[in-house]
Amino acid sequence: MPLFALLLLGMFAEIAVMVAVGNAIGGLWMIALLLLGTLVGLSLVRRQGAQTMAAFSESVFKRQQPHQEMADGVLIAAAGALIMVPGFISDVAALFLLFPPTRKLVSRRIARKAEAAALKFEHERRFGAGQVVEGEVIDVDTDPVVITERREIR
Repeated sequence: MPLFALLLLGMFAEIAVMVAVGNAIGGLWMIALLLLGTLVGLSLVRRQGAQTMAAFSESVFKRQQPHQEMADGVLIAAAGALIMVPGFISDVAALFLLFPPTRKLVSRRIARKAEAAALKFEHERRFGAGQVVEGEVIDVDTDPVVITERREIR
């Protein structure tokens, strides 16, 4: 449900920005700007994708693990999907993912979150979910309580 609400909010934000830009510069210019943004974005996706694929091939050829190249490929694919969505907010987000320095920041953050989730999963697998509370068990040997007389409740 939160994902649906986020998508709905994003859709309304995109429409609001397009209406504002359309009112400011005109409807046809807004459509031309959206098409220009899509074409430039697709060109960047193609170029960055080719560079990432070359880096991936080189990494495999050198028998290194291509972790960063795979993360870059996923983020470039996400940027390509965002470019195809009509709107200015999604285009800005896609451009953010297409530039190598910002893409590296995003991939590092995703890697840290994934590592934390993996550690949490491993901890829950070993010790069970929930919070561990340190304590001490004390056995108290007392005589059992014996009820000899029973009163009626009225």
